[in-house]
Amino acid sequence: MNTFVLYLLSAATAYFLTATLLPVLQRYTLRNLADRPGGLKTHKRPVSAIGGSGILAGVLGSLTLIRLCTNFPSGTLHNLRGIFIGGALIFVMGILDDTRKPKGLPISCKLIFQAAATAALIYYDVVIHVFSTPWLNIPLTFLWVVGLTNAFNLLDIMDGLCVSQAVVCTLGLAIIALPSEFIYVNFAALALLGACLAFWPHNHAQKHKIFLGDSGSNFLGFLLAAISLGTGYSRHSDLGFLAPLFILAVPLFDTFFVSFARLLKGKNPLRGSNDHAALRLKTAGWKPKRIVLAYIGAGLFFNSLAFALTRCTPLTALALFLVAFLWLSICTFWLLMLRTS
Repeated sequence: MNTFVLYLLSAATAYFLTATLLPVLQRYTLRNLADRPGGLKTHKRPVSAIGGSGILAGVLGSLTLIRLCTNFPSGTLHNLRGIFIGGALIFVMGILDDTRKPKGLPISCKLIFQAAATAALIYYDVVIHVFSTPWLNIPLTFLWVVGLTNAFNLLDIMDGLCVSQAVVCTLGLAIIALPSEFIYVNFAALALLGACLAFWPHNHAQKHKIFLGDSGSNFLGFLLAAISLGTGYSRHSDLGFLAPLFILAVPLFDTFFVSFARLLKGKNPLRGSNDHAALRLKTAGWKPKRIVLAYIGAGLFFNSLAFALTRCTPLTALALFLVAFLWLSICTFWLLMLRTS
């Protein structure tokens, strides 16, 4: 079967499975797995938090079908096992956290799950390859995966915000990875894209709204972190391996900003507060749809920088990073000036 057709099949299968399963899951889990109002949560009634279950089923079902339709190159399934095992651990962690609301799991317990999931990736050779010494790459991999897993969890504070960033980041990874030999990244990215597109409308629905839940937001962050480690970025530029910093710049910046804002107030950066950039914009009078669109625009801007980075000279790459630094610095200063309540 033609490779392009297989790519379309991967995305379409994930979309169909997620779109089909979500209404069924929502009907039978609302009582036991719901996100209830309180604290920073402004919705007025309990909302089903099973979006992660639908996305997980869509992605795994799609990749299983693709496995039956084609023979992956040698070593591909080895990498995928790490992603499957790690993703399953993150999903279980999220489900346990969702069922223990409003307190949720202790932070230490979450870190143990995330460390175990990252260890599964490393065991199956899904790891950052920056340094020639493996012992330098391993702690960097832990920092990257755990950081992004939590970044997407922090981003899930507004309808469509987290899933729209997952779509933008997945598109960036797919466009850069499609020409590469890392075929499992291509299929995993497109499967995740299809599942997220199927979930997105449910996140905005008025009558039968569905949330990602911690199981969904953490799974998105983990999977994006994992597949970003598996693609080739440096075929045209020696600095292309830094492209994921641009592709995932918006969730990374959001995490940096909320942590920095809390520290400036003398708060624990690991404790919830209304210091999120999106919540500051909402307090300033921005409508939620406008905020989501602004985040999408920022994501597309940084994805264009990532694409340029994979094809430019070192001097141009330096200029791209300077532009990004100045833009983010201006955004940080402006957002800090906005009220938080």
